[in-house]
Amino acid sequence: MKKLVQCVPNYSEGKNLEIIEKIAAPFKNNKNIKFMGCEPDPDYNRTVITVIGEPDDIIEAVVQSVGIAEELIDMRIQRGEHLRMGATDVIPFIPIKNITMSECVDISKVVAKKISESFNIPTFLYEESSTAPNRYSLPSIRKGEFEGMIEKLKLDEWQPDFGERSPHPTAGVTAVGGRMPLIAYNINLDTTNINIAKEISKAIRFSSGGFKFIQAGPAEIKEKGYVQVTMNIKDFKKNPIYRVFETVKMEAKRYGVNVIGSEIIGSVSIEALSDSIQYYLGLENFSVEKIIENELLK
Repeated sequence: MKKLVQCVPNYSEGKNLEIIEKIAAPFKNNKNIKFMGCEPDPDYNRTVITVIGEPDDIIEAVVQSVGIAEELIDMRIQRGEHLRMGATDVIPFIPIKNITMSECVDISKVVAKKISESFNIPTFLYEESSTAPNRYSLPSIRKGEFEGMIEKLKLDEWQPDFGERSPHPTAGVTAVGGRMPLIAYNINLDTTNINIAKEISKAIRFSSGGFKFIQAGPAEIKEKGYVQVTMNIKDFKKNPIYRVFETVKMEAKRYGVNVIGSEIIGSVSIEALSDSIQYYLGLENFSVEKIIENELLK
């Protein structure tokens, strides 16, 4: 039976569509890979690519893509709203079908080693692939961003899992790991005051006393004239989308601010959306089995 793994690499380029197209080409040009989406964001200056395929095809394509990003993205001049430490910032592998998390961890180690050896980019293993407690969390690894990596990698506790103790001069550092599916979710506020987004982020993220399984921070979307509370929902079954959305609306009222919209970056499961459908429509005895498209996928 086919083993299918999802890969969602994040690149520190969201403005130059020509560069983005070249980075995406190794995935698009492989007929065995399902190219699910490419989402560039000029404000974040970041692109998220989502693909699904068999491990060997994904490994080959992602390493090629990292090499293209290494050539075309210069972190010394890169600026954007999203935190970042490398041209290819993070590469997660997610089990989809007939594949275990342990196998995804093995894939991540192969890719991290290849990236280090092929392009001289130091790599860290994170989440389920992590080799030490301080490396489990991506924000912990990324802290200091590209500009702080020269000094950070000199510290004993931050020796890369693969590669030299010095970031690549233009491509920085990359994190690679196996993880369970998460939802990258942003909520828009009708204000340009970034401090309000900071305070609301503190209220909902677990590290500041908020919801477990929520990572959150502020982002300023200057071209659109508003700020965002940007987050990862790491377990939608424990803290569903609607609960976070309603909490942000409630907290925003404290500052006289309204929620004006939200967005999901990358893919999301039917089950995650059905929870919110049930909540907002007040549906009784509803389940994903009632969604026609879900039945077609069986």
